[in-house]
Amino acid sequence: MKKKLLVLTLLIVFSLVFAACKPATEAPVVEEPTDVVTEEPTDEVTEEPVVEEPVATLRIWADEQRAPVLNELAADFLAEYNVELVVENISGIRDQFLVAAPAGEGPDIIIVAHDQAAAIVASGLAAPVDLGAKVDQFAPEALKAFTYEGQLYGMPYATENLGFFYNTDLVETPPTTWQEVYDISRQLIDEGLVEYGIVLAGTSYDAYPWMTSQGGYIFGLDENGDYNPQDVGVGGEGMIAFGEMAKQWVDDGILSDNTDNTTAKSLFLNGQVAFFMNGPWELTNLRAAGTPFSIAKFPDGGVPFLGVQGFMINAFSENILLAEAFLTEYVATEESMLKFVENDPRVPAFLPALEQMTDPDLALIAEAGEGAQPMPAIPEMGKVWGDWGNALTFILNGEKTPEEAYTFAAEAIVTAIASDTTGMVNVPGSWQVQVDPECEWNPACATTALTMGDDGLYTGTFTIPAGDYEVKVALDGGWDTNYGVDGVAGGDNYMFTVAADGDVTFIYDPDTHLLEIVLP
Repeated sequence: MKKKLLVLTLLIVFSLVFAACKPATEAPVVEEPTDVVTEEPTDEVTEEPVVEEPVATLRIWADEQRAPVLNELAADFLAEYNVELVVENISGIRDQFLVAAPAGEGPDIIIVAHDQAAAIVASGLAAPVDLGAKVDQFAPEALKAFTYEGQLYGMPYATENLGFFYNTDLVETPPTTWQEVYDISRQLIDEGLVEYGIVLAGTSYDAYPWMTSQGGYIFGLDENGDYNPQDVGVGGEGMIAFGEMAKQWVDDGILSDNTDNTTAKSLFLNGQVAFFMNGPWELTNLRAAGTPFSIAKFPDGGVPFLGVQGFMINAFSENILLAEAFLTEYVATEESMLKFVENDPRVPAFLPALEQMTDPDLALIAEAGEGAQPMPAIPEMGKVWGDWGNALTFILNGEKTPEEAYTFAAEAIVTAIASDTTGMVNVPGSWQVQVDPECEWNPACATTALTMGDDGLYTGTFTIPAGDYEVKVALDGGWDTNYGVDGVAGGDNYMFTVAADGDVTFIYDPDTHLLEIVLP
């Protein structure tokens, strides 16, 4: 099949080259007649110029930040290759691609984060990418992120990681230790200048640099330097030490007990906290608000996760070589890569663009990311997020001690990794604990798994006390594939209210990804 696709593509390219190189046919020489007869002029019919139809179409799935840059390249690509470029703004690209590509309905090119690429490669939906002579112009760590079993499956374009933001009106010199963060925060609070010293925008990824500064980690490494899913560090001493510190800081009024991302951003943007850990995606909002800020490395040597954004080619595409040509000749240029930075600030993975990058804040983000740990691009990571994040919530609200919370989380993660949850359809949410004390926002909880009926729908009925709850749909016992409101991949949580104790039925349609909640 691949050979046929290759031959077909080569034929298209050859036909274009042949048409461009074919010599023009000379007109025959006609001798002038000896007797010239003058005729009355007639109205000549001018034929419309022939417009050559594109020989192929390349479809790209992107988001609203990247699509405008790609659209700008369409005219030049059409002029050179006579291939039309169609850019579609799609949400939940990875999840929709996994469904569309095998059915022959997927695009030729997609843009995804490297940790989402693992599922695409494992499903046989990604074509290897040959960057040719340009391979040395990409950051090595970015190339490694899209490399699986020695084969490159994506062209990286940007890296991203958290940085340690601080308000420059409140903090003159950034702290280098967490004790300094505490002391500065204490003084600012006592002077009435801030409500809290620091706020977290989440309970897992967004707090990870603080965790690593205390020796915390998610997965250990094997002898090849790859993540070892059998070495789960969530219940380790470093993670517990972080939990103890965070709890103490909340009790002392230094750390806000809020971990909601939107609220955390608002607190820092409005100058109500002095410190905040966030990524380059927040630069535009802070600049628009006029918030005085700068970015430093993390205290006590903490390191964040490293994410890499890149382009992947559909293995079922009929235009693999054309897709590769578009990426290497049109996207992998200094001009294009810098336009991506302008539209959506991220550190370029293309070295010529990185050298020309003039954004000082992105340069600081890059410094904060030195030594960053690549986001684990292994299936087991999908079974980590829920229990890992819930542990800090339990700690901050006093439900569990740091040791209890992270030990419990680690045991649940190890169990989930050891169990085969392939094909599981679950409805994790705040309601789960009402039917199983050991389950809350747990996508691998066997108690709350739905069952497929003869109609192809997945259903489950559970007795739930009166109250307000949230829920999502999660597949395969992890968070890698999840659906929220309106069946949107990675979308918002469903909210529902149970007026009186009774049976609640969840009905999930795998075709539309919609969840119906039938209340008592």
